[in-house]
Amino acid sequence: MSDPSLAPLPDNLLPEAADDLLTRGYNRRDLARIATVFGVGALAATAGRPAWASGGVPDPAPTAKTRIGANECWTGPLAPGQRAAAGMIAQSNRYSPHDERGDFIRAVMAVEGVPYDHVAPWPGSSDPLSRAVISFCSPAKGLVTADPTFELAGRTAEWVGAPVARVPLTPDFRHDVKAMLAANRDAGLYYICTPNNPTGTITPLEDIAWLVQNKPAGAKVLVDEAYTHFAGVPVASSFATKYPDVIVMRTFSKIFGMAGMRMGYIMANPETIKTMMRYDGGMQSGALPLPSLACATASLTAASLIAARRAQMEAARGFTLDHLKRKGLTVVPTQANMLMIDWKTKAAKDVQAAFRTQSVEIGRSWPIWPTVSRITVGSMADMQDFVLALDKVWSA
Repeated sequence: MSDPSLAPLPDNLLPEAADDLLTRGYNRRDLARIATVFGVGALAATAGRPAWASGGVPDPAPTAKTRIGANECWTGPLAPGQRAAAGMIAQSNRYSPHDERGDFIRAVMAVEGVPYDHVAPWPGSSDPLSRAVISFCSPAKGLVTADPTFELAGRTAEWVGAPVARVPLTPDFRHDVKAMLAANRDAGLYYICTPNNPTGTITPLEDIAWLVQNKPAGAKVLVDEAYTHFAGVPVASSFATKYPDVIVMRTFSKIFGMAGMRMGYIMANPETIKTMMRYDGGMQSGALPLPSLACATASLTAASLIAARRAQMEAARGFTLDHLKRKGLTVVPTQANMLMIDWKTKAAKDVQAAFRTQSVEIGRSWPIWPTVSRITVGSMADMQDFVLALDKVWSA
């Protein structure tokens, strides 16, 4: 076996970033794996799904009439965002016709009440989530995450060789922050997804604050609020300025209907942002598609339209929950656009296959709950299709 200390340094990692990774306990061969997170080297073997993110889960059936399996919004961008994006297309011959990136950051400032230098846009939220793991975890400083939750942070940590501690949720489906701290009192990063994916449940801000105040010095707490607009609950924005070790992450892929436009942002201390940008010199945060930036900027401030879309989801969710209750099925209490349904004695993968026979694509399960399926709340028409299919495929 060749000596890992002699492996060449990856071309797509800046020298200062490579030096930092080596100092934190990675070897030169590890750097080649880490570099794939910021490039395309890992894509070929997984048909477009990054190797560190792949969980062996099939893609949604593209021919399904009703697609409620990927936590996408049932409709496209808000009208102001669509108009802004369309208007920007004609100006896309320039890298920056005006100050589109700055306009976006100022919109975040207005909505979230954070300073300009505490905001960084990204192409979606997957990149900054994986990047946070690489920035603050190492072979000596692991990741602590919940189980079940969104798996990308854990898969990235495993991919790069950082230890992962997965902690079950509390009986009422919150992140068990005291157990998370006990699981690794010397972690580099604690990951909290609230509303949690897949349960749609909220971890109260006071629980998060407790973790921030009791975590090891220098460790980061990443609060992933991808679904917060569907919940309409108090948010963690202020933590980004109150606590220097907190990262708050958002995406436009959910209620804003922009999954295919790849926009998101983080709010964090400027030094944290600088650390996360060092791998590519800020390229991913700085070189964003102008129509996506314009769409996100116009959408973010459309408070009444966001509330109206949330109300549509709540109506469709309530209709579905009523039907599931009549069927005697157990559902995790949720405050977001997803339902976790327990099929009790039937494997979730078999129920998913049964729904496909009705041209309805539901979501997957998590290893810790093999009989529980995640269902995305779509439009009222989507959920009417779902309950009709349910009546055909399910018998207690």
